[in-house]
Amino acid sequence: MNNAGNSLHASVAETTEAQFDAIVNVHFKGVYFLTQKLLPLIEDGGRIINISSGLARVAVPGSSAYGAAKGAVEVLTRYLAKELGPRGITANVVAPGAIQTDFSGGMVRDNPAVNQMVADNTALGRAGVADDIGPMIAALLADENRWVNGQRIEVSGGMAL
Repeated sequence: MNNAGNSLHASVAETTEAQFDAIVNVHFKGVYFLTQKLLPLIEDGGRIINISSGLARVAVPGSSAYGAAKGAVEVLTRYLAKELGPRGITANVVAPGAIQTDFSGGMVRDNPAVNQMVADNTALGRAGVADDIGPMIAALLADENRWVNGQRIEVSGGMAL
């Protein structure tokens, strides 16, 4: 499971090349080459789960580099599903909505205004917590879901519908 992260809150006009590289290196290049290095160790019939973001689907000003990198991860996942299918290895993407964690300085968890804005824009009326994401990961790892492959599964409580 590829789940590394850093964040950047800057418009396209403000984003420096160094900031862009920092985002792409962690969110896309890291996923790509770590997966490549691990391929010989993944057993036939194994599972790959990449973490994306709702920001690959919904454009929020200040998140262009992050959202684009997560979009690249989603495309890569489809290629992995196709290329590794002959080995019975599945590759899927889980795209969480806004989750109350340390990510982005704990912005969703620790900023009441941001937390309320997320809740107001989520069908289930609250920001997510880590325990909302884990069950989907576990489900994709289960043999019962061995036929799910190359899919993007958003786990966001219905954010930005």
